[in-house]
Amino acid sequence: MILGVVICALALTLAMPLRTYLTQRSEADRLASEQRDLEQQLDDLQRQKEQIEDPAWVATQGRERLGLVRPGETPYKVQLPGDYKPPEKDAPPPPPSTGAWHSDLWQRLTEPPPSVEPEPESPPAAPVVPAPAPEEPGVPTG
Repeated sequence: MILGVVICALALTLAMPLRTYLTQRSEADRLASEQRDLEQQLDDLQRQKEQIEDPAWVATQGRERLGLVRPGETPYKVQLPGDYKPPEKDAPPPPPSTGAWHSDLWQRLTEPPPSVEPEPESPPAAPVVPAPAPEEPGVPTG
């Protein structure tokens, strides 16, 4: 009986420190994993910074993304057969330029846009007029 009490007291005495140790150990593992992730992210950002500082990479990105060319070069744009999209026919062509850009802008702001006329439909059918009802015999007229 005394041995049972001693074992219970010993178990209760060691339970809290063991629980604290295991909690701290799992927290340390989580923090180590987070640190590895942050170090990997830092390495990626440093690599990206070095890449952005490279003039050849900047020139390549300017050509690919923005379509820039160096002075004296002639840009060519290849259009493959499946890439063609016909232009939309809803928008009327812009009116020809009459001078400076600001006068064109003012003209577009002050004049109403040209109205788009709908396509003519088939001519309207003649109105149907009902025939007069025949007179019944024996009914006085007039």
